[in-house]
Amino acid sequence: MLKAFILGLQFLTRLPVNIQVDFQKKILAKTPAFFSIIGMIIGGIAAIVYYLLSFFNKDFAAAGAVLSLIIVTGGLHMDGLSDTCDGFFSSRSRERVLEIMKDSRAGSFGVISIVFDILFKYVLLKSMTIEAAIPALILSCAIGRTMIAMLLSFGKSARPGGMGEIFMSKNSKLYFAVTLLILIIIGVIISKYAFLIALFAAIIFSLMFMKYSYKIIGGVTGDVYGANCELSEIVALTVFLVLMR
Repeated sequence: MLKAFILGLQFLTRLPVNIQVDFQKKILAKTPAFFSIIGMIIGGIAAIVYYLLSFFNKDFAAAGAVLSLIIVTGGLHMDGLSDTCDGFFSSRSRERVLEIMKDSRAGSFGVISIVFDILFKYVLLKSMTIEAAIPALILSCAIGRTMIAMLLSFGKSARPGGMGEIFMSKNSKLYFAVTLLILIIIGVIISKYAFLIALFAAIIFSLMFMKYSYKIIGGVTGDVYGANCELSEIVALTVFLVLMR
């Protein structure tokens, strides 16, 4: 399982983890069990940046935290959000939407989605107290990655052989249960009821987003996982702002 954790960290982040692990499906399929932990690592780095820059002012702190999220992840999920919005808002056939989502070039809706994604996170973090922003960053990033594990467990691939499919296995639900349990235990310790409400809101949103994806393309893809991660983070941050500001 240590190999799965390392491979998950290498896949979901750009952190310099210089440990060689074979890129095998049987190992990749286990990585969702660690998605919540990896999310906490990502959020923890952003929280440290936020805290250090907060000695200057909250504008710098919020901007630095959002920028650090992009740097640490390499904009992986943000790219998925861009591709998903380009495809979903194209009003084309299922086949054409999937083609658009595979196109590496960002269209108008993709660019707009990235701008609003960054803007929403910046405004939400800027509006929080330092005491609220730090746990909110850690837990929202963990919630976002846990929602990826949930869609992997309960979703159907819209594109056979796609990147998202390599994380699926007969044990996907077990790995989701593991990462969810880890998230709940740590989340309740850190933030109690605010975390539970944020998690519940993210789950409801993710199920609705998955249903919408089924309507558009008949399933989910790697881009949809990324888009849902970004949007679930915003949902969670919004809840934390309302309950912890």
